[in-house]
Amino acid sequence: MTDTGSQIVITTAPNQASARKLGDTLVEEGLAACVNVLSGVESIYRWQGKINRDSEHILLIKSSQQKYSQIQQRILDLHPYELPEIIAVPIIEGLPAYLDWLNKPE
Repeated sequence: MTDTGSQIVITTAPNQASARKLGDTLVEEGLAACVNVLSGVESIYRWQGKINRDSEHILLIKSSQQKYSQIQQRILDLHPYELPEIIAVPIIEGLPAYLDWLNKPE
């Protein structure tokens, strides 16, 4: 395993409009190289003592690990949820040319 300096930040959004706004903002501001929006997922979770089942959109936000704090803050600024899911997963391997593109400063 190697440290590529790259990450995938995962969050969810309640609708397509919110997901696109988050994705567009992160890419436009140079915080993410690419954001994939996966629509039509079902989330089952416990919130305030109640089991919930909702349709959501998953965002896969690809960027350098150095930008995590800024990405987290922008998600918190723009997200409609009181407590949004924000999880970062390091990328340990990948196509070198893709990882170079992902980590290049914008």
